[in-house]
Amino acid sequence: MRLALFDLDHTLLSGDSDVLWCDFLVGLGLLEEGFTERNRRMASAYTAGVVTPADYCNFYAGTLAGHGEAHWAPIRERFLTEVIHPRIPDDARALLQRHRDLGHTLVLTTATNRVVSALTAVDLGVDHYLATDVEMADGRFTGRTRGMLNMRTGKVERLRAWLQEQGEAETVLRQATFYTDSINDLPLLSVVRQPVVVDPDPRLEATALRKGWQVLRFRR
Repeated sequence: MRLALFDLDHTLLSGDSDVLWCDFLVGLGLLEEGFTERNRRMASAYTAGVVTPADYCNFYAGTLAGHGEAHWAPIRERFLTEVIHPRIPDDARALLQRHRDLGHTLVLTTATNRVVSALTAVDLGVDHYLATDVEMADGRFTGRTRGMLNMRTGKVERLRAWLQEQGEAETVLRQATFYTDSINDLPLLSVVRQPVVVDPDPRLEATALRKGWQVLRFRR
């Protein structure tokens, strides 16, 4: 197995799924207007790499609280069609296809929770998909995350656990290619054989230039 690993937000997607999701819910009147500024502050902290994984992931999981899957299903479909699909650049789809043509196994790995990002994974046509999981109780989302968060070192540990489930060795991860924009993904970039940064944030760009990593620029 040869893995091609992909981050989602600001990598394959032009924008951040969580930020876009919150803006979408505000527009529908499902979140109060004041949430927009809190959303922006959290996104800025993420870009700077200064927010904890727990604070980040639970902040966005909180938008789901009090409702079950049936409530969110039509809203998620609209979000995919109206917001996400137009923001996936042709360059991203072409990159995925190049790896398919090489016979690689495509894995999308994102800190964004499963409710917000699962339909995007289907739309992108990846082989496997890892995301932050969210907690449910009595058929409703609690607004909290569940299990290991798929962020920073959690991305590495979740991939290792997934490989073990697949009956694959640790060497498969060390031989992989990984594409991302974010300094938050430095732990995984440091593990794989071929780290590639895509339209990187300033801290990651400086790191990539220092380490001699490949830098891609998408037409967005």
